[in-house]
Amino acid sequence: MAGKFEIKKAKNGQFHFNLKAGNGEVILSSEMYKAKDSAENGIESVKTNSPEDGRYDRRESKNGEPYFVLKAGNGEIIGKSEMYSSASAMENGIESVKKNGPDAKVVDLSEE
Repeated sequence: MAGKFEIKKAKNGQFHFNLKAGNGEVILSSEMYKAKDSAENGIESVKTNSPEDGRYDRRESKNGEPYFVLKAGNGEIIGKSEMYSSASAMENGIESVKKNGPDAKVVDLSEE
């Protein structure tokens, strides 16, 4: 099953999106955007940048948990992963974003 982007509207009226793998697991989450167009532009940026390994910034939380951020060409963060139990699990997450990001369909749940 293919991955998908889900656009959602937060209680404060702002928009955000999640990229989900084919199994329904969230593999990348965006920041909050004031406008839906901006969230849609963020999705396009994920589609463009997700195949490039150099766009992933591998990081570690204060608790020592690995996670990653996906950056655009200008260095701006487009999305962030969950916290992983190991570096190898994080690398699997990156591979999943690379695989699902470019062709994932967009589902708009913000109208619900």
